[in-house]
Amino acid sequence: MNRFIFKFFVLLAMSIGSGLLGSRIGLNLQQSIAISIFSVSILGTLFFWDFRLSFAFLGTSVLLLTRTIDLENLIKSASLEVILFLVGMMVLIGLLKESGFFAWLISLILRMRRLTAKKFLISISIISALLACAVDEVTSIIFMVAAILEISDYFEVNPIPFIISSVLTTNIGSAGTVLGNPIGILIATKSGLTFEDFILKAFPLMLVCLAATIILVCLWYRRPLKEFDRKIKEMGANDILIKLISVPPEKRLKIALGIFGFTSFFIGLHHRLELMWDLQPNTILLIIPLISSGCVMIWRWQRARSYIEKDVEWWTLLFFLLLFAQAGTLKYTGATDIFAQKLSSFVGHNPLALRGVILWGSAIGSSVLDNVVLVAAFIPIIQSFQGMNFNLQPLWWALLFGGCFGGNITMVGSTANIVALGILEKEKHLKINFFHWLGIGLIVGIVTTGIVWIFLSCVRLTN
Repeated sequence: MNRFIFKFFVLLAMSIGSGLLGSRIGLNLQQSIAISIFSVSILGTLFFWDFRLSFAFLGTSVLLLTRTIDLENLIKSASLEVILFLVGMMVLIGLLKESGFFAWLISLILRMRRLTAKKFLISISIISALLACAVDEVTSIIFMVAAILEISDYFEVNPIPFIISSVLTTNIGSAGTVLGNPIGILIATKSGLTFEDFILKAFPLMLVCLAATIILVCLWYRRPLKEFDRKIKEMGANDILIKLISVPPEKRLKIALGIFGFTSFFIGLHHRLELMWDLQPNTILLIIPLISSGCVMIWRWQRARSYIEKDVEWWTLLFFLLLFAQAGTLKYTGATDIFAQKLSSFVGHNPLALRGVILWGSAIGSSVLDNVVLVAAFIPIIQSFQGMNFNLQPLWWALLFGGCFGGNITMVGSTANIVALGILEKEKHLKINFFHWLGIGLIVGIVTTGIVWIFLSCVRLTN
């Protein structure tokens, strides 16, 4: 109880301090209130994770009561289109889970001859990254951890090195497409980047970082790999995955894959279709998941309510909705314009320096704070550089990769990390030491972020 009170007063002091500091650097009253409330939501998430939605509710109410923002602009800032996109995709993920897609995929790809520990590690790393690209990092890691635990149990080896490797590559893969992480769709809708832009620019760079990560984890976990190889020789590995992972009903799986393929196809072509049909940017991108999920709920009408109630993470989506609204308040009051000017003066109007600050700042910030929260704070600041003759596209890529890759540095840096650790503790009563994770996480985080920094500095990702 004393610890709770202490953290509460620290939160209060830091929030008030951020408002007072804002007034010292030239913010007016409304701008200071906006930054104080947003600080409460961010720090409240860090200090009191279970109460983050409460802070979002209360903070948004204070913004309206103090007339820091009006109702109309609050709704405009809430990024409702992003929330609806995520709702539609969550329904589709629910269908894939019900159809057994993930177990089928893992059994299909990992069913290999002459299994070795290194082959296994490389396979789960590649699958983790590509699965995160196709669905999302949380769904991917849930099924990957389940598969790794089953296989580790069979061979009686420690699952921790393989789970950490899977989580690291999941976070890497989540930067490859719009679908891999909520920050992908958030950045896409705010920046004008399309699905094609992600495939042509983010995906290849993600693959380079994935290759580097696989090399690093193979070197870091040399001893566990040797132990695994010894177990494989002792116990044999023929058809092991066929026994461990059941293959789901074929007809339902094919239909589910067809629906998901239809959705992915039109998401990939959304920009061209919007131009062809003279629609507003991102219209097709945002409605295709709703169309597909609507068809799913007609086809599986007996489970339609279950998809909405159980598969859609309403707690998380409501938090995102209000957090986006609070971040929009910073833009509405003009606070982010002042921050952008200060940051521009700090880097001396140097575009390369600004990219580095955003890349490394978002990476370090994501190592201690949920990356969606951090990206929501950065977005209005980047938008404020619009009128300063900066090319914004490299800044958006810096924010995307920093937000995704920084999550690898610590155990709490990403939702996927927390979910994987929770499953490991619940199922096997195993806990990972903070410094155990930090050892490999920091190396992977620095190396992959450094690769992105080199690309942003030397290679044109802008046109």
